[in-house]
Amino acid sequence: MSAPSRTRAPRRVLWTLLVLLIALFAGIGATAKFGSGQWSPKLGLDLEGGTQMVLEPVLADPNAAVSAGQLEKARDIIAQRVDSNGVAEAEITTQSGRNIVISIPGQPDAKTLDQIRKPSQLRFRAVLVASSGVPQSAATTTSSPTGSASPTSQSPVTSAPIFTMDPVATAPVTSGAPATSANAPIPPALTGADPTPTPGATTTSASTTTASPTTAQPANPSDLAWVTPELAKEFTDLNCSTAGAINDFVDDPAKPLVTCATTKAEKYILGPVELDGTDIADATSGYQTGQNGQPTSVVEVRLSFTGDGTAKFGAVTTRLFGLKADQTRNRFAVVLDKQVITAPSTNAVISNGQASITGSFTIDSARALAQQLKFGALPMSFKLQTQDDISPTLGKEQLALGLLAGLIGLLLVVAYSLVQYRLLGLVTVASLVVAAVTTYGVLTLLGWSHNVRLTMAGVTGVIVAIGVTADSFIVYFERIRDEVREGRPLVTAVDAGWSRAKRTILAADAVNLLAAIVLYVLAASNVRGFAFTLGVTTLIDLAVVFLFTHPLVAILAHTKFFGGGHPWSGLDPERLGAKTPQTRYAGRGRFVTPTLTSEGKA
Repeated sequence: MSAPSRTRAPRRVLWTLLVLLIALFAGIGATAKFGSGQWSPKLGLDLEGGTQMVLEPVLADPNAAVSAGQLEKARDIIAQRVDSNGVAEAEITTQSGRNIVISIPGQPDAKTLDQIRKPSQLRFRAVLVASSGVPQSAATTTSSPTGSASPTSQSPVTSAPIFTMDPVATAPVTSGAPATSANAPIPPALTGADPTPTPGATTTSASTTTASPTTAQPANPSDLAWVTPELAKEFTDLNCSTAGAINDFVDDPAKPLVTCATTKAEKYILGPVELDGTDIADATSGYQTGQNGQPTSVVEVRLSFTGDGTAKFGAVTTRLFGLKADQTRNRFAVVLDKQVITAPSTNAVISNGQASITGSFTIDSARALAQQLKFGALPMSFKLQTQDDISPTLGKEQLALGLLAGLIGLLLVVAYSLVQYRLLGLVTVASLVVAAVTTYGVLTLLGWSHNVRLTMAGVTGVIVAIGVTADSFIVYFERIRDEVREGRPLVTAVDAGWSRAKRTILAADAVNLLAAIVLYVLAASNVRGFAFTLGVTTLIDLAVVFLFTHPLVAILAHTKFFGGGHPWSGLDPERLGAKTPQTRYAGRGRFVTPTLTSEGKA
């Protein structure tokens, strides 16, 4: 077999790597030109500076004390919210036993700042009355025996998207009403929670339930007896389009609440709190799975409740499903920062703690709602006290020193490789260059896609990776040289050495990757940045060894210089102390085996 045919497969692997690198940097270029990306990795708080916000708790009693447990829990939840935006390594601490200080690297966008600025309690309340958020001439009121006006329960705009709460499995309905299957179509009359009026849309009264003020004791959180004359007046006067319209309303969990939707399109009277954010175990978003097990085009937000939350939610949906004839009181509102973020209707009894909210979601809007549901359970509400720009704690000089340390380490590895392996050490140099270019590109692209920022701890992880990568090359080269010492021809030694070396390389990198994962999961602060870059560079090391180093050595083994065992190749059998004369590559696909003379020399 000729040398070109022997090297065809390794060449294909090298071409594959080249295509991947071109695609990587093409992606970086596309994000820099058409999106919010850039041509260099994002830097962390210690190297670039950023924004610092101080959050102050808002309590019903201004003189009340904030417990250390409440503050620490709030800090942890805010940290989860920030981390959900990527590996930015923000610093989140408590101050004076009362405030929370958040330091975010760079200049975060308005969406990130808004998400952090408005941390609040997440609560679930039954809908008693719902109407358009903007007063309309078509709105009607009824007179109570006391002479006070009371609002008529109205449905949202009929052109609104329909939100439903679909269970994975439902319990038998105890109210006597027929159970609705999770996959059954929802009647168009069921109203949604995110009404977005279209031009010319009108508000119609689809429910006949009238919320008349009364002094009777409410029987349950859905009882209209909660609607007092004072609440009715607040509701009638409320205009959700007015800035700060609900700022003065008190969010007391034991009492009903008058509020607006975040879209300003609806206003509500809600019953007392029945569940809160602590009852949610998890919230995810994605495409709903169909009966055949394949994803559909329907976007959903799926909720999982805790043990206590499952029992509470089952009791609530049992009651609300019995009110399915009332399009308004059949709904269950999710309230964040005193505003309704969604109020889906209930189409079945959900007793297994697994529910989903469906409607006219996009993937982005579903993901945003899932994050609100998952990270909204703060033990108290906060308001923004101050927001300032902060300078880097280390700065560019420290980054330059770190890169200098990495360069010195790289030069030492190169020098050792050339001394130990002679010109074969150039393969080490080339592999390190490929690894460095790949690492730079991957960290740059991750900065755009996952907000990954490079701190000094991350730079340390990259420097440590130089040793990890060099160790893989040393293992491979030493295995090849062992095979040569055993008397194998170099071409055969390359294949046999790779079979033995790759197991060792995989085992060593697996240990490094496992250590990085454990550090990332269990550690905090900058240690996570070190663990992340160590894990990324370990994976890059595997890719470079398999896609570059091994194919390149396999090709070089078919050249006359390396395959012929030149003294400067680093693979000279005599210098390595081979037991028998070696078959050497003589060029043009020919191999020769030296014969021994009477003096025992080849």
